Amino acid sequence: MTLAQHFGEARNRFLICLAISSALAVASFVFYPQLLSLLQHPYCQADPHHCHFLVTNPLDGITLRVKISFFGGLLFGGPFWLWHAWRFVTPGLKARERRYALPFVLGSVVFFSAGVVVAYLVFKKTIEFLVAIGGNSLTTYYNPNQYLTLFVLMMLLFGLTFEFPVVLVALELARVLTPAQLLRHWRYSTIAIVVFSGAITPSSDPFSMFALMIPLVVFYFLAIGIGKLLGR
Repeated sequence: MTLAQHFGEARNRFLICLAISSALAVASFVFYPQLLSLLQHPYCQADPHHCHFLVTNPLDGITLRVKISFFGGLLFGGPFWLWHAWRFVTPGLKARERRYALPFVLGSVVFFSAGVVVAYLVFKKTIEFLVAIGGNSLTTYYNPNQYLTLFVLMMLLFGLTFEFPVVLVALELARVLTPAQLLRHWRYSTIAIVVFSGAITPSSDPFSMFALMIPLVVFYFLAIGIGKLLGR
């Protein structure tokens, strides 16, 4: 393929993914009440007596619905973006590398989804911490747009960060890193993971930090094991 043909294929795949995400955003707009209830659930678990949202702006309602639709299209469309990205890259790979394309796509989807689920499950503890840290004299009625921004940001960050083992294994297969190098520097890597987890956690609570840090340390050693198996 010529360079122009590569750009044409990239454009076509981008438009396909954009159309899928747009369709999923419309579906999210239609199912907005169910999605809002799902997102509100951790809040109500953490503070069941005061888990109502406070709206002070007439436009907050429609803004929230549009935001949920946008993020719904982004999150639910993520696997399609990953699939088409790999399909675009695969023809340029060697035969040995091409056979790993499907496992990498599936692995990317599984780990991204796992990160989103972990963020959803730990968000209850996040809200409990944020409610408790303010003291008993405060009554919490969160702005839904700010709550949604924090929640979705955590899910996206966890989802993207959980791609860590996929990236490490890819670097091992590309001979950029070796399992021996990773194992030799595991102490420094663990310290870096701890610092990274503390810095990137948007809510700054210890529960989210540990929920991110512990899986990343496990993934680090998991990537070393997979790299050794694939290198045999």
